[in-house]
Amino acid sequence: MKRPVIYAVLTVGAFLTLFPYLLVVLTAFKDRGQLYSTEPWLPALPPSMDSLDRLVDSGFLTYVGHTALMTALLTAGQLVFTTFAAYAFARMRFKGREVLFWCYLATMMVPNVVTMIPLFLIMRELDLVNTWFGLLAPYLLGTPYGIFLMRQFFRTIPADLEDAARIDGAGPLAILWRILLPLSRPALGTLAIITVVSSWNNFLWPLIITSSDDTRVASVAIATLKQNIGADHNLMMAGSLVTLLPMVVVFLLFQRFIVRSVVLTGLK
Repeated sequence: MKRPVIYAVLTVGAFLTLFPYLLVVLTAFKDRGQLYSTEPWLPALPPSMDSLDRLVDSGFLTYVGHTALMTALLTAGQLVFTTFAAYAFARMRFKGREVLFWCYLATMMVPNVVTMIPLFLIMRELDLVNTWFGLLAPYLLGTPYGIFLMRQFFRTIPADLEDAARIDGAGPLAILWRILLPLSRPALGTLAIITVVSSWNNFLWPLIITSSDDTRVASVAIATLKQNIGADHNLMMAGSLVTLLPMVVVFLLFQRFIVRSVVLTGLK
């Protein structure tokens, strides 16, 4: 009897997980009248494209482009700077290496909300509020988790490979580029997927640091889709659907790396 019970529990869990996304899709294809004349969990017949048309007319796709650009820059920065830092902590020997690494890693215990106000004050003093660099700076140069993940993976690679490369005259950069990085593609793919998802869904920091349309991202734009008398739920759900689709595509294309990321984070 264990198997039917397990499948029943999994079915209920899957339903609770997917039901909010179903409501997003159903609401996005309803007009204002259909929103209140039909039950939330029932589709509108016929489906209406009014919300999506109004969303496109509002310039929302520009904010989606801003989000894509931010995600691409943060992912590139994470991969580059995290790799260099992880290589230094994993292979290079210098005084205070372990103390510095564990002190840096201890910052993972501090919630991001705690550092938002100090970060904003720093950006204000540097005159970086409502700029692209201010938006990217806190996450562009790497994160403690990313550095920890890559460092632990580098330490699993046999040091004999590097010793053989040094005998052939290779320097640290050549060893990193020609030996470690080709062997680290699984970890790099995992880090890239984690960074893409977290950057695309980032809301609090863009909300605090940006205030103009030139730097506004999709997550913040959805929160601003309101009328004077209240929220436009049709428009907000249409915006949520548009921003959700790229993540669905990422999942379908890279689900192998996503599963691996779950395994690696669970066994860290």
